[in-house]
Amino acid sequence: MGRGKVNKSQRGREGEARAVAFVEAAGMHIVARNVRSRGGEIDVVALDGETIVFIEVKTWFVYPIEELPYGIDEKKQRRIIETAKYFLFSHREYSGMAVRFDVIFIGPELITHLTSAFMECI
Repeated sequence: MGRGKVNKSQRGREGEARAVAFVEAAGMHIVARNVRSRGGEIDVVALDGETIVFIEVKTWFVYPIEELPYGIDEKKQRRIIETAKYFLFSHREYSGMAVRFDVIFIGPELITHLTSAFMECI
């Protein structure tokens, strides 16, 4: 790795940190980070009022935001949804709350927050 280059996992961690700061500045409360289940992972879980929000963070410096649907395809959405179900089963205190799936796109100079990026009845 050349000088000044950042590997993919480090860039992802830095992107997640930026996303968490962004979400907290927007008034949301972080509940969990890097939630894992057999089926997948959710980067950030937050409370937005009476809504539990499952957030996928995409840190892309090469691709434009228009390519986002390829990064969060239907298969990835299914994995996030299954992990959200696992989280809610494991944390009954959030049952009965409204559920939302957001995507935060971290680009080289901007952060784009796509609320309700995809949906599922849980």
